[in-house]
Amino acid sequence: MNKELAWILSVVFQPLLMPSLIVAILMYLVPEATATPASARWSLLLLVGLTTCVVPLISMVGMRLTYSIDSFHLPDRQQRVIPFSLVTVFYGMTAAFFYFRLNVDQLITYTLVLVTLCLVILTVITFFWKISAHATALSGVLAILCVLMIRYDSGPLFYPFLASIVAMGAVGSARLALNVHRPAEILGGFLLGFGVCFGAYYYLLVP
Repeated sequence: MNKELAWILSVVFQPLLMPSLIVAILMYLVPEATATPASARWSLLLLVGLTTCVVPLISMVGMRLTYSIDSFHLPDRQQRVIPFSLVTVFYGMTAAFFYFRLNVDQLITYTLVLVTLCLVILTVITFFWKISAHATALSGVLAILCVLMIRYDSGPLFYPFLASIVAMGAVGSARLALNVHRPAEILGGFLLGFGVCFGAYYYLLVP
């Protein structure tokens, strides 16, 4: 794969975007799954985007400008620990805020807690072995779409489901092309994201 295309795919499917994508899918493609009023969906999605994407990205830019990290690709395992830990704190604070303060939607809150759990596991693994955050995030989206298709009408979810499969393959290939991961690290990320998210969502939603 061309390295420029690989870089674009890595940016477009940045793991920090995935929580917002999942929340958008829940509220707009499977509205019967959530209790969020239609009038509050946009503001809730904006809040999730700010706290799980914009703020962590700003912190990453700050670490890059202060040379705490050498690259946004984070090719070295040792340099991943601090950014991953920091993002985990941001996500944990967001999940706690939704649970203790907003309490507007059980499934959205459950999803944020689940994403935070995946990040905790990912960060712990990173102390010992480099694992793909891109694969973890995308496989988590794929797993959630699988369970939603089992539980609800699969019509609106069919094309997003296919797109997530294609994206998973393309981004995995991109990370290999950029030489920031080995196949085992991509597979490890996939197993982590898919296993945790499928199991947790299936337990909650499927009778």
